[in-house]
Amino acid sequence: GLSGHILLVEDSPTLQLVTRTRLEKLGCRVEVASNGREAVEAVENNDFGIVLMDIQMPEMDGISATRIIRAMSGNGKASVPIIALTANAMKGDEEEYLAAGMNGYLTKPIDRESLISTLQRWMT
Repeated sequence: GLSGHILLVEDSPTLQLVTRTRLEKLGCRVEVASNGREAVEAVENNDFGIVLMDIQMPEMDGISATRIIRAMSGNGKASVPIIALTANAMKGDEEEYLAAGMNGYLTKPIDRESLISTLQRWMT
């Protein structure tokens, strides 16, 4: 299994539950944030191996949250791997995610193989 501490940032309670359950079955410890602002706070207060960041959320979207995390000082927090979760990756979106400082993206609904390979690649 995959061990590691994951921050899942997702505003849909249904998808929170589905994705969290899947991650826990893989052996990960999961914390959930419902928007970008909560995500920024969680990263400030914890050490995560990876952040799975939904793009479209109320209050603060994933791109804005990523930019704030990338500007954090101290403790290596700015370098945590951040993977975008997106329902509709259009051409050009990937460049925007990478420009904001994200490491990659997963398209929702997330398929298990892509999820596992992403976690294996980025989780230290």
